[in-house]
Formats: sequence, C-alpha cells, structure tokens
Amino acid sequence: MVTRAVVIAALAAAFVAAPASAEVKQAAPDGFAVGFTRTLDVPPAKAYAAIAAIDRWWSGEHTYSGDARNLSLGGNAGDCFCERWKDATGRESSVRHGVVLMALPGQAFRIEGAFGPLQGLGVNAVLSIGTRAQGTGTILTMAYKVSGSAASGLDKLAPAVDAVLETQFTRLGNFAATGKPD
Repeated sequence: MVTRAVVIAALAAAFVAAPASAEVKQAAPDGFAVGFTRTLDVPPAKAYAAIAAIDRWWSGEHTYSGDARNLSLGGNAGDCFCERWKDATGRESSVRHGVVLMALPGQAFRIEGAFGPLQGLGVNAVLSIGTRAQGTGTILTMAYKVSGSAASGLDKLAPAVDAVLETQFTRLGNFAATGKPD
C-alpha cells in the first residue's frame, strides 16, 4: 500500500522543475481547482487545432518516458490521451493519462484524467481547455478540477499541480501562436 508520504514525495519529484504560480483558484483537503487565461493573436480554430498536437507542446519533463514525442491525444470524445514507449530493454510501456470527454472545434476540449501521481490517489479530475474568439484573436483558457477523499490532502498538492499545468498552458499558448512551445 502506498502511503501519503510516498505520494507527496513522488509529486514533489515529478513537479520539481516547474515554475511557481499563484493560480490556485480553490483548494481544500478533498479537492482543488486551478485555472489560466491568455489572449492569443490567432483565430480560435488555430488555437484549438494546437491542442491535439500534445506531443509538440507538452513538456517531456512531465511524462513517464521523459519524451513528449511518446504522447498522443485523439481529437474526438472517447479518444485516449496516452503515452507509449519502449524501455532500454525493448519492453513496451504505456500510460493512459486520460480520455477525451468533449471536443467542440474552436470552442472547448475536455479530458477526464488524474495526471501523474494523482492517478494513485483514486481522484476524479477534469482538464478543460477553451478557445473563444475575441476580435481576430482568441482567449485561451485552461482549468483543472480535482476531487477526492479529504484523506488525500489535495490542498497540499494543489500548488505543485498548478505549477506543472502553468508550464503546459504557457507551452500550449506559445505553440498555438508561433508553432514553437518555448
């Protein structure tokens, strides 16, 4: 059985490279919500199209394999946000990070999935990415809501998750706007 201390240590190790952020919208022992907003000088269709190219904008530092090229994300409800790779001995490994719940082109993309070490906590989690027209540009939003047992101490994990998702959100916005995540 995994102890809470082991889970917290794993989260700390997984999120160590992420920058700090103050975007935690709500946090309690049984759940948290983080969110981000950014204006892009591209139309919503272009911003939306960037989402499914997750292997091009998600940071490899926040994958199990260490390489974002091993990520895939289908663009339809029911599709997998998955990671597949072969280890040094040639054995295949895989992780289902989530499943697409909603795909409304040019508007909203939603994935159900407890990312990284949150999987082991048995929580419910939903990542929502929105693209809304503003003039000739786009308001890009990202929200991640996690709920579970109060024994999970999710409020203590929220800042680390926030920092990782802030990195991913920044990279998505950059990729949508310039074709490069950095």
